[in-house]
Amino acid sequence: MGYYDQHYPPNPKKKKRSWLVPLLLGAILGVLLVTVALPALVDTGLLSNSQQQQDNQRGIDSSDGGSRGPTEVVNVDVSTQITEVINQVAPAVVGVINIQNQMDFWQQQEEYNQAGEGSGVIYKKADGTAFVVTNHHVVEGADTIEVVLADDTHVEAELVGSDLFSDLAVLKMDGSQVDQAIEIGSSANVKTGEPAIAIGNPLGLMFSGSVTQGVISGTERTIPQDFNQDGRADWQAEVIQTDAAINPGNSGGALINIRGQLIGINSMKINQTAVEGLGFAIPIDSALPIMEELETEGKVTRPYLGVEIYSLDEVPQTEWDNTLGLPENIKGGVYVWSVEPLSPADQAGLKRLDVITELDGKQVMNMIDLRKILYQEKEVGDDISVTYYRGGKKQKTTIQLGTQE
Repeated sequence: MGYYDQHYPPNPKKKKRSWLVPLLLGAILGVLLVTVALPALVDTGLLSNSQQQQDNQRGIDSSDGGSRGPTEVVNVDVSTQITEVINQVAPAVVGVINIQNQMDFWQQQEEYNQAGEGSGVIYKKADGTAFVVTNHHVVEGADTIEVVLADDTHVEAELVGSDLFSDLAVLKMDGSQVDQAIEIGSSANVKTGEPAIAIGNPLGLMFSGSVTQGVISGTERTIPQDFNQDGRADWQAEVIQTDAAINPGNSGGALINIRGQLIGINSMKINQTAVEGLGFAIPIDSALPIMEELETEGKVTRPYLGVEIYSLDEVPQTEWDNTLGLPENIKGGVYVWSVEPLSPADQAGLKRLDVITELDGKQVMNMIDLRKILYQEKEVGDDISVTYYRGGKKQKTTIQLGTQE
C-alpha cells in the first residue's frame, strides 16, 4: 500500500539544485503573460463574455452598469405599517362606562355606581353627532352611559338601541370633540391566516387603547348562546375567530385588518384555564345592517321560524345515514333539534330531526346560509317555502314568518 508522500524525504545522495534560477524564470514568464496575452484576450471578447456570464449568475444586469438585476427584492416593514395603522385608528376606539343608580338604604338617597366598563368604536359622525357601536352586555341595565375618548375626555352618551341576540348596541353623543370615525371594511373577504389587530380596554380603562396582534383563525363560525341559562341554546352567534388576545373589557372594541379597516366588533372570549388564544368578533357585514336598524328603529325586528336548529356539519357523518336517513347526494343543510309549540314552524308541520336543505328554492348548507336568506331577504309576515328531509324522504312546506324581538 502506497502513500502520497512515499518518495519523501528526498534521496540525500542527490545534489540540491539552486532555487533562484527557477524563481526568476517564473517571474519573467508571468510578466510576459500579463503584458502580451491579456490584451489579446480582451480584444477577442472572450474575457468580457466570461465576466458577463458570472454577472448573470449573480443576478446583475451589465447593460446598466450592474445596478439592477432581473428580479426586484421588496422589503416590507410590517411593524412600521402596524404602528401607522394604530395611530390612525386608535382615536376612534373609546371606553364605555355603564353607570347604574343604587338606593342607599341608610341615607335614603340614590348613588351612582359604576357597574362595568367596556369598549366601543366611533363608526359614524353626522350633523355634529357621533355614533358609537358597542356590545349589548356592556350597556345592559345602565341608567347613565359615559364614553371616554382617547384623550381621557368623558362625554355622556345616549343609548339609541340595543339587541340581545347580536350583542350589539348603538350610542350617540356630542361629536364636537370627535375628529374622525373609523373606516368600515368588509368581513366577506376575510381569509384565514391574514393579520388581525384588536384594540380595546382589557380589564378596564387603566389599560385603555391596548393593542394585540394575531391572525384570523377562522371565519363563519357559529357559537351557541344560552341567554336564560336553561341549558338550551337560544341563538347561534355568527363570529370571526382570532388568536389576537381579547379579554374582559375588550368587549365592544375594534377588530381591524392590516389596512386599518373595521372588520369586526369584539364580543366574547372563552375564559377557561385550558383555552388560550381563542377570541371572537361579530363580522362587520352582519353587524352593519343591525347597527343601521338600531339607529333608525331603536330595536331589531327579525322574521321568526320557532325552531332550534344546528348546521349539519356538526353531526358525525355516520349519523347522516343512520339517524337522519339522508340520501348520499345531500352535502349540507341544517337539522331541527326542537320546535316551539304554536310557533310558525310547528303550525307548518316541522318536527324534530327534520333536515332543511332549501329556503325559497335557494340552497342552505349551514346556519349562516339560512340566516342570510331569512334576515336579509324576508320580512315578518312573508311566506317562505321550506324544503326538508324526514326519514330520507324529501318534503316541502310553506311557513308564514312570525316576529322575534
